[in-house]
Amino acid sequence: MQNKFKRLTGIAALEGQWLRRRHFDEPMLAQIAERIRQAESEHTGELVVAVEAIMPSHEQDAHLRALEVYGRLKVWDTPLNSGVLLYLALDSRAIEIIADRGIDASSAQWQQVCADLQARLAKADYLDGLMAAVDAIQVILKTQAPQHSDNNANVLPNRPVIL
Repeated sequence: MQNKFKRLTGIAALEGQWLRRRHFDEPMLAQIAERIRQAESEHTGELVVAVEAIMPSHEQDAHLRALEVYGRLKVWDTPLNSGVLLYLALDSRAIEIIADRGIDASSAQWQQVCADLQARLAKADYLDGLMAAVDAIQVILKTQAPQHSDNNANVLPNRPVIL
């Protein structure tokens, strides 16, 4: 009810923009990119973090929007089908994880990562919360996309994408 009221009045959009500017500055984005770069050297998975201040009007369902972003950012386009998208919609406080078919993690594992991150964001613990989420995803990717000596290319950007 509160989210619907915020969306109808435009408060959610303002809040999304404010959260984006307040918490997702250049140093934070650089730290996340470095963490992803370091972790991806230990497996063949590819993590992309996408942050959207305001979900577009044509898609208000966070999961469907995450699928759209997954396609547009070509997270699916990895040699081992090992791309994973961590999507945050700040205006609706939604978090989604979309994994390619090469990653056989359970939805309970992804939901736990999302729930933990949601709890951290609710406490305004953005940087440490996101770093913990990246670490948790990397642990899953180590088991689901082990390192191969013949194919360990970094094909997707490590820097979070601001939509």
